[in-house]
Amino acid sequence: MLAVLSPGQGSQKPGFLTPWLELPGADARLRWWSALAGVDLVHLGTAADADEIKDTARTQPLLVAAALLAAEHLPMYDVAVTAGHSVGELGAAALAGVLSPEAAITLAGVRGREMAAACALEPTGMAAVLGGDPDEVLAAIAAHGLHPANRNGAGQVVAAGAADGLAKLAAEPPAKARVIPLQVAGAFHTPYMAPAEEALAAVAAGITPTDPSRILLSNFDGSAVTHGRELLQRLVRQVTAPVRWDLCMRTLADLGVTAVIELPPAGTLAGLVKRELKGDGLPEIVTLNTPDDLPAARDLIARHGMAPSHEPTMHFRVVVSTGAGTFEPAAGLAEGDTLRTGQVIGHVITRQGAVDVAAHDDGVLTEWLAHHDDPVAPGQPLARIGGHL
Repeated sequence: MLAVLSPGQGSQKPGFLTPWLELPGADARLRWWSALAGVDLVHLGTAADADEIKDTARTQPLLVAAALLAAEHLPMYDVAVTAGHSVGELGAAALAGVLSPEAAITLAGVRGREMAAACALEPTGMAAVLGGDPDEVLAAIAAHGLHPANRNGAGQVVAAGAADGLAKLAAEPPAKARVIPLQVAGAFHTPYMAPAEEALAAVAAGITPTDPSRILLSNFDGSAVTHGRELLQRLVRQVTAPVRWDLCMRTLADLGVTAVIELPPAGTLAGLVKRELKGDGLPEIVTLNTPDDLPAARDLIARHGMAPSHEPTMHFRVVVSTGAGTFEPAAGLAEGDTLRTGQVIGHVITRQGAVDVAAHDDGVLTEWLAHHDDPVAPGQPLARIGGHL
């Protein structure tokens, strides 16, 4: 099983899109997306310096555009899983079919502008806390009135909040931990971004999403989201909610992902995956930074991706678990039975109670992939539904 990852803010480098502009149609595509985002993506990706592309209002649509531009040159129909970090979730949502590329770029433009405006309201910032006991790190962050904005796994937590609180945390770091101030405009993924969340919600309300065509992981809790409307709500909420990339990586491991492609500008997420999933469970990784990396990425998909169907009159969709627990199929439902859209096919029994599992489309219950009382993880396939094209 193969996952494609879309990176977030901080991964950009001056000129990183220059080689991609040599591909046919790339320049025109970026100019169209520039009109939607309200920034010059061609200039930002080729000629802008590091300070210019550090501007949140410019960086966010640039990163989403870069991911989508590169993914157009991959056989995405063989990709099983997509996920993105922070603003990268917009790119992942487009790759999963929830949003059109145009909608993802437009939302990235709004998100970037509004988060930049929220940053200007009062002095806030972020700092990476590396190492230390995880519980002690979180306690120290809370003690200084800060928020754990990013929990990235591999011993990395990003604290965010008021500038004076960050200064105190740096002066009194948790035991065996280092605090490194980050060069960002403000406290992303905290309540300080509430005005940006409100503005993004107003625009997102006019979008009609579709349900994902592949497993799509959410930064909110690492779970697979099966309904487009829910995913859109999570994308809006994520402006003020912590990024739980640690839980996304845990789900990659639970799913048995054997290969990962990180879209440009690649390297950050690949490094986190390597450190967190080291050992026998480490997936094969390709960092896609230039068109020269495309052959390796395509080869990885060919070896680890889903095999294309040889039956042209049928298509199959996999219903996945949205949480951790045990699975209970619906009573009396058997392979070969006809299903209706929205029909409950079972329940995941969690510590909070039973969660319905429903069919996305009309079709036939082709195969149970989990059975009564089987333990299941977020994103784990539960059943396969077949239908006519």
